[in-house]
Amino acid sequence: MPPAMPDFSNTVKLKYVKLGYQYLVNNIITLTLVPIMAAIFIEVLRLGPDEILNLWKSFHFDFVQILCASFLLIFIATVYFMSKPRTIYLVDYACFKPPVTCRVPFATFMEHSRLILSNNPKSVEFQMRILERSGLGEETCLPPAIHYIPPKPTMEAARGEAELVIFSAMDSLFQKTGLKPKDIDILIVNCSLFSPTPSLSAMVINKYKLRSNVKSFNLSGMGCSAGLISIDLARDLLQVHPNSNAVVVSTEIITPNYYQGMERAKLLPNCLFRMGGAAILLSNRRKEHKRAKYKLVHVVRTHKGADDKAYHCVFEEEDKEGKVGITLQKDLMAIAGEGLKSNITTMGPLVLPASEQLLFLLTLIGRKIFNPELKPYIPDFKQSFEHFCIHAGGRAVIDQLQKNLQLSAEHVEASRMTLHRFGNTSSSSLWYELNYIESKGRMKKGDRVWQIAFGSGFKCNSAVWKCNRSIKTPLDGPWSNCIDRYPVYIPEIVKL
Repeated sequence: MPPAMPDFSNTVKLKYVKLGYQYLVNNIITLTLVPIMAAIFIEVLRLGPDEILNLWKSFHFDFVQILCASFLLIFIATVYFMSKPRTIYLVDYACFKPPVTCRVPFATFMEHSRLILSNNPKSVEFQMRILERSGLGEETCLPPAIHYIPPKPTMEAARGEAELVIFSAMDSLFQKTGLKPKDIDILIVNCSLFSPTPSLSAMVINKYKLRSNVKSFNLSGMGCSAGLISIDLARDLLQVHPNSNAVVVSTEIITPNYYQGMERAKLLPNCLFRMGGAAILLSNRRKEHKRAKYKLVHVVRTHKGADDKAYHCVFEEEDKEGKVGITLQKDLMAIAGEGLKSNITTMGPLVLPASEQLLFLLTLIGRKIFNPELKPYIPDFKQSFEHFCIHAGGRAVIDQLQKNLQLSAEHVEASRMTLHRFGNTSSSSLWYELNYIESKGRMKKGDRVWQIAFGSGFKCNSAVWKCNRSIKTPLDGPWSNCIDRYPVYIPEIVKL
């Protein structure tokens, strides 16, 4: 019997073959130019001093030519530096840490649900099943008005929650950065479902007595991805306003939006959404270069609102009893997947190394020309980013992105632990995740971070940051008293 062929899949480390391919393609220009430059250098060494001098004299330059060449170089350099986008620095940020008095353990949440929905035990059972599988922990928080039985979602209570969350985050930001209210040139506040008059941005201006010429914006109705929309708006404004500071406040006010009806599709947000908020200081001032934590590299926004299903998949409406709530459709995850696909199609060419882009292109050509059933190549975004901040919208969202992007458990750890500790804090969840990475001491100079968020409409937005300096483990912040306990094991089902 002839000897069996060796199993090359085990004897040859294919990962080293892939690493070699990546190194070759990503450094093809360097690998090509180095031999050429070496050959030129060797040839120059072979020439004697007289030959080099004669070669130089063979070039005839007069004064006019030198002057014209100098002016041309100065003109090109001027156009380049004037057209070059201003660098946007993320100086620092602060996250709201809810007081322990607002904690809602599972037992408390379910007891309130049984009392509020006493005539509808099936809805109570539905909420219990959702909570068991949600990935949330026992320390998430709801605003004081929701702790009443029945809840008291008054305008006064909603304003009280907004003041607590926003002012706490702003105070912390002022303390961390040394920023004074008079130094704020641009203010952007995003809150999707609570849009009072005067606006939340006006509330901040009144509280801190900001300058009368501050450029203020209040974004509402834009869902959980509004935080990155605010970052994009701040970036555009900082490009046209030199030497300026921009403060972005991202939050969601829960009080007026706690659904008290019986429709299951509208009860789902009650189980997931919790208190949270963040304040971020951006600047284009050059003096911030040394102390800034991050540089903004890219923002990519994708809007699928032209499609009717995408537009209605997260929809605020009244139920049959006239009670307002947010309906989450069953095809939400499929629509989110399509949004992500469109977003990474734009993001890929901006961040992926040449090796991944070449593999993707060859696979695409193979599918179009040779075999339509050929499995599409999923680019390895782990080569472009060291850290991922995926919107903690729910366990299913994180699971889906981990699978689609082929991420490891450590890559999605920040998202899962944020969901467990704070719940879905809407647009601010990305900043709790970033703070988790910092609190674990994992953020180093040069690291790249990819923030991905989804929102109603339907939108998928993402931002890329580059760490400007190695960041010390923060002594304060939302994770300061619990980071040593994380990561924790989160079972598939927590029996209540």
